[in-house]
Amino acid sequence: MAKRIMTVDDSASVRQMVAFTLKKEGYDVVEASDGKDALSKLSGTVDMVITDLNMPNLDGIGLIKGIRAQAAYKFIPIVMLTTESQAGKKAEGKAAGATGWIVKPFTPDQLVAVVKKVLR
Repeated sequence: MAKRIMTVDDSASVRQMVAFTLKKEGYDVVEASDGKDALSKLSGTVDMVITDLNMPNLDGIGLIKGIRAQAAYKFIPIVMLTTESQAGKKAEGKAAGATGWIVKPFTPDQLVAVVKKVLR
């Protein structure tokens, strides 16, 4: 069965690019437009979450905390995909429970390499 990855970003074009790249690699993809939407769609099997940091309603940090608060998702990989590259933001993400960090703009190859690495 294909691994299911949730991609969370308020930019539809970023979601589409991430989803297209992952589907091409054989992954199952669930899309969410912000943290609130993501938490409402987090049911059943999700093997990994890729989330933006800056989003309306619930940002990436709040989403990570919300995911980590649920026993079923305590240990799934969560990668931040964001324009933010400051050490302080990375530390905040790590403290909330982020597994990794990809800075936009990124290439499809970078994305796939990170996904394969954390889903091993």
